[in-house]
Amino acid sequence: MKVVLAGYNVDREALDEVRRSAPNRLDLTPETLSAAYARISRDPRPVDELRRAARAEVEKARRSNRNIIFKMGHHSVAEHAVFNFDICGVSRLAIEEIEKFRLCSFTEKSQRYIKLGNDFVVPEEIVRAGKRRLFDETVRAQNALYHALYARLRPHVFAAHPEAAGDPARQAVLDGWAKEDARYAVSLATEGQLGLTINARNLELMIRRFAAHPSAEIAALNRRLAEEARRVAPSLILFTAATPFDAETAAAFRAAAGREIGGGRKRIAKARGRTAEPDVRVFEATPDGDDRILSAVLHASGTRSFDRCRADVRKFSVRRKRALFLALFERMEFYDVPPREFEHARLTFELIVSASCFAQLKRHRMATVTVQEYDPSLGATVPPSVEAAGEAAAFRELIARTGMAYAVLKEAAGPAAAYVLTNAHRRRVLLSVNLRELYHISRLREDASAQWDIRRIAAEMSRLARARLPLSGMFLCGKDAYPARYESVFGHPPKIAPPATAQ
Repeated sequence: MKVVLAGYNVDREALDEVRRSAPNRLDLTPETLSAAYARISRDPRPVDELRRAARAEVEKARRSNRNIIFKMGHHSVAEHAVFNFDICGVSRLAIEEIEKFRLCSFTEKSQRYIKLGNDFVVPEEIVRAGKRRLFDETVRAQNALYHALYARLRPHVFAAHPEAAGDPARQAVLDGWAKEDARYAVSLATEGQLGLTINARNLELMIRRFAAHPSAEIAALNRRLAEEARRVAPSLILFTAATPFDAETAAAFRAAAGREIGGGRKRIAKARGRTAEPDVRVFEATPDGDDRILSAVLHASGTRSFDRCRADVRKFSVRRKRALFLALFERMEFYDVPPREFEHARLTFELIVSASCFAQLKRHRMATVTVQEYDPSLGATVPPSVEAAGEAAAFRELIARTGMAYAVLKEAAGPAAAYVLTNAHRRRVLLSVNLRELYHISRLREDASAQWDIRRIAAEMSRLARARLPLSGMFLCGKDAYPARYESVFGHPPKIAPPATAQ
C-alpha cells in the first residue's frame, strides 16, 4: 500500500510568492490534479506518475480536461479542483442565494456573535427606481433601533441571569444573547461576509445559475467569481451561460399558474387574516415508517430480500419491534448518528419562520428546503427579550414603518424590495427530511445552547415526528436532554465517553 498526500489548500498569497520567484511556472493550478485523476481509468501508470506528467505539460493537461468534460461529459473530474473564496460586502439576501448550493462549505460572519455596524448594500434596482432615499432612511432607522436594543437588552439579559453574569467565562454568552435578539431589527440588506470552499464542478453550476438570476447584486458577484476561477483554471470552468431552463422556467410557471389558479392569491390573503396558522405542520410521513426502518436494518444485517424482511416485521408485536430498536439505541451517545437505514423514512413539514431562523435552518443541506419569498403579511417574530425589556412597541413601530416602505419599493423595484425587510420578517418553508438528518437537526438545534427561535421550531418538528414514528424517533431531542431521555428508556444513564483520539 502507498498513500500519498497529493495536495492541499494553500493560501493564494503564498502561491503568489512562489510565482514571483519563478514567474514561468505554469503548474500552480488545480487543473493538473483533475487531468491526472481523469487518466486513472485508462492509464496503467501509478497516480503519482500521472500527476508528475500533468504538471510537466500543463497545456496538454488543460486540453485533456476540456475534452473529457466537454466532449465526453465526465464532469466529475472537475470535482478534484477545489477553490476557496473570500466573499465580503454582500447582503444577507445574497448570502441566502450562495448557500442554496449543497455540496460546498460555508463559514459566515455571525450576527449572533459580532456586534454589527451600519453597513448595508444598496441594490441597483432601488437606485434605478428612484427610491434610494426611502430605502436608506428605512434601513438607517432599523440600524438605529438595533443599537438601541442592544444597549437595552444587554443589561436586561445580565440581570435576568445573575449566576452566569457573575462568571467571566459565561459573560460572552450573555452578551451574544443580547446581540442575537437585537439583530431582529436589521435588514436583509445588511452586509456580511463568508468563506466559501467549492469544487470546480459546483462552482461552474453556481456561476451558470447566477447568470440566470434577476438580482443585480448576484450578477456582480457572479462576474467576480467567474473571473477569479477562469484566471486560475480555465479548462474547468466551461459551461457558464444561463440556460433557458434556469432563466425562464420560474417566470413561465408563475404565468401558467396565474392562468390556472386565477384569483387564488387574494382568497388566500383573506383567509390568513381570519385564522392563525401554526409555525410547524407535518404534512407527510413515510407510511409505517418504523416498520420500514426496522425492515431496512434487518435487510442490511442478513441475506434475505427486503420483501421477506418487511413481511417478518409486519408480524412482530409492538413490544418485539421496540426491543429491536432498543438494541440499536442502547450503545448510542448524544454524538452518535443513527444508522443510514434511518434515511428510508421521511417527513415533510411546512414551516413559517423568521429570516433569523431561516439563516440557521438553511445550513442543513441534506434536507430538501424550498421557500417562498419573504411575506410581510405573515407578520414578524418579536424576540421574547424585546417584550420583557419593554421595547416591543418600538420594535413593532419599526416593523410597521418597514412594511410601508416595502409596499412602495415592491411597486417600484419588484423583488429587490425584499432587501428592506428585517431578520424578523417571515416566510413559508417546505422542508422534507429523512429521519437520520432530523436527528442531526434535533441534537444541534434543540439543545439548550441553540438560538431560541430555531430551538422552538426544531422541538415542535421532533414532537410531531415522534407522534408519527414513535419507535425510531424516540430519541429525538437536544444534546442536553439526551441523558435524561436515555435514562427514562433504559433505567440508567448512558455511558457517555468522548470518541478516542489517535496517539
